[in-house]
Amino acid sequence: MEPITLTTDHLLLRTFTPEDADAVLEICQDPDIQRWTTVPAPYRREDAVEFTTHLVPEGWHTGTMCTFAVLPRSGGPLLASVSVTLRTYSGTWEIGFWTAPEHRGRGVMTEAVRALAHWTFTRLGATRLEWRAEIGNTASRTVAERAGFTVEGSLRAALLNKDTLRDAWVGSLLPCDLGLSSTHAYLPAPVPASAAAPAAGR
Repeated sequence: MEPITLTTDHLLLRTFTPEDADAVLEICQDPDIQRWTTVPAPYRREDAVEFTTHLVPEGWHTGTMCTFAVLPRSGGPLLASVSVTLRTYSGTWEIGFWTAPEHRGRGVMTEAVRALAHWTFTRLGATRLEWRAEIGNTASRTVAERAGFTVEGSLRAALLNKDTLRDAWVGSLLPCDLGLSSTHAYLPAPVPASAAAPAAGR
């Protein structure tokens, strides 16, 4: 798969290049990124070089991981990273992201996630987009919910980070949540009558 570029009202999403290594190195010194994501800690220059010159291009080449650098559409510094990774060949992809500390709380990642989700459904044929984060990562959960994900619950030992299995929140976004059609029909489980009907008053 060849890397592509996406644009939104305010953002440009493109593949990372080797020239982004210095910016990635600087952003990934952030303690919250090292704590809540799977980037190495400590994060060294060789990690940034490996990410921009090997991991990102290999993911595009195999078509199993599509990673985007997020920048202002009008030009400016690297703001964030967002990616989708193929999890099952039944059509489930997983989204992941980090944002530079000084650009958080401005809606940057919510806008980027919505754009990437739409592309994942329409171009990659995804049937389900999953979000996972370690329980306690409320910033990531806020982005997911604002982007339209439904938080479905928690999973034990579902996230491996820094050689430790951690409990995770899991959420999903479906094509129908964005008003899109799916490649397969979806038959939700029936709602039990006891849950659908309010209890009778006395």
